[in-house]
Amino acid sequence: MAEVDEDEQFYRDTESVAFPKLDDRQLAMLEPLGARRIVRRGELVFRAGQRDMPLAVVLRGSIEAFEARDGQEQILATGRPRDFVGDVAMLMGTAALVTVRGAAEESEILEVPALRLRQALAELPGVSETIVRAFIMRRQRLQRDREFAGLRVVAARDSREGRQLDDFLDKNHIPHRLVDSQSEDGRSLSERLHLASYDLPALITANGMPLRHPSLREVARVAGLLRSAAGGEEGEITCDLAIVGAGPAGLAAAVYAASEGLKTIVLESYAPGGQAGSSSLIENFFGFPTGVRGGDLTYQAQLQAYRFGAKIATPARALSLTFKDGEHGASLQAEGCDATLHAKCVLIATGAQYRRLAAEGREDFEGCGVYYAATGREGQLCRGSTVIVAGGGNSAGQAAMFLSEQAEKVVLVIRGEGLGKSMSSYLARRVEACGSIEILSHTEIRRMLGRKALEAAELENTRTQERRTIQTSAIFSMTGALPCTNWLPPEIERDEKGFIKTGQAVAGASACSERDEPLARSAGDEPSVHFCSRRRALRLGQTLCRGRGRGRHGGGRSA
Repeated sequence: MAEVDEDEQFYRDTESVAFPKLDDRQLAMLEPLGARRIVRRGELVFRAGQRDMPLAVVLRGSIEAFEARDGQEQILATGRPRDFVGDVAMLMGTAALVTVRGAAEESEILEVPALRLRQALAELPGVSETIVRAFIMRRQRLQRDREFAGLRVVAARDSREGRQLDDFLDKNHIPHRLVDSQSEDGRSLSERLHLASYDLPALITANGMPLRHPSLREVARVAGLLRSAAGGEEGEITCDLAIVGAGPAGLAAAVYAASEGLKTIVLESYAPGGQAGSSSLIENFFGFPTGVRGGDLTYQAQLQAYRFGAKIATPARALSLTFKDGEHGASLQAEGCDATLHAKCVLIATGAQYRRLAAEGREDFEGCGVYYAATGREGQLCRGSTVIVAGGGNSAGQAAMFLSEQAEKVVLVIRGEGLGKSMSSYLARRVEACGSIEILSHTEIRRMLGRKALEAAELENTRTQERRTIQTSAIFSMTGALPCTNWLPPEIERDEKGFIKTGQAVAGASACSERDEPLARSAGDEPSVHFCSRRRALRLGQTLCRGRGRGRHGGGRSA
């Protein structure tokens, strides 16, 4: 089936989920939360780029959602009686992707403010399931829409900065397009917006204005990902639970804590999901007999946390953790934030990051030939070419299998004898049986070659010292992990490799002996700090909330 035909079939199959009609009972649930409003033709309900926009339920007449792109208007959807307008941006608190206005001479809508909507999504299952499923499906349809532009990154084809902006938006699930500045669209945009080559990369915002050489923090603010949790000139923020790291462990704890009414704030340095979010397929996670894409798994967890009122700030790298007496005695400083976050309880779920290859020239190709994830985006970059995967663990095996469907050939480079000691047996058998994967044992990457982008890699057999050069445009490095713990204070004990000690290893340590018990204490006791794996997050989230009152979001009781 042609790709266009597959898209059309997808739109037909998902129409009823994306655009359901609210029944009388659901309308009655929403009515007390909002206010009725008369909207004239052309009158705006909310505009693209706006945050905290209201949910608009059509009672009579019609309203329409459209994208203004390069002087043209693209109508995306029209809402009629019992329809509602919105997508996951309302759930996440990010910026609106489209503008909504009245389409009839006179329409009547029910406007539910953002704060009341999030309350309803957490407390009213009779209406929340329909709305949340529609929000998620609408975003999926929008991501698949070839005509929808969203945010646009204009950059040269081989621009490392442009690819980083593209990667950041992609991993944070913000609809966007990467536009080659030398393409017809790129030249037209650059001419119309007066963008010279030294202005690139540039981000074209929802209102059509360009940001030249934006930082990740500027991009995050435009997308609505990064918002101050403090109001006005407030220099301090308080919460029940602060979670550092939004991988599976951090997200699991956020879901459990926020669902119990605890004021929960999550700090993430780049994008939610952690290493799991960069996995092409996870097959040994319970509940998914046919496997699940890591990005899908962690994105669903992220939306679930948002639904219950958790706040996730990204990029917000934690810089320091200090302790003092008082109810909110744990203090966190985050990069780029002047305010200090004070919490009753801190959960450290920073995980680890893949080691960098000790190969000559690697630094020149980071993000432009050297990658640490193998998702759909990376798969498209290396379609039909030869790629190298370095590593012998499950992540490397999953990446090799996934890339073998896109690339002409995959070369799997491992330092040991074989895959049996470091990779799950089911996965090792698949890799060994795949005809398009070549396994090179006792081999390391010594040198990377290319001009502006990666073109080749020099490999060495560590037994024979024989070297060979492979023409490749992409190397995927998955060679073990380093803990993200350098920012922690001396009280948090770590082993010789930098991993945080837990359990009996620190049972008598001063930082834990007095701080690990407050899980069962009440407000006013000393702050607690916890170190979290994915499994422990499931237990810890329940423990944090055990015996607590179920206050609603922002007014939760003690952690």
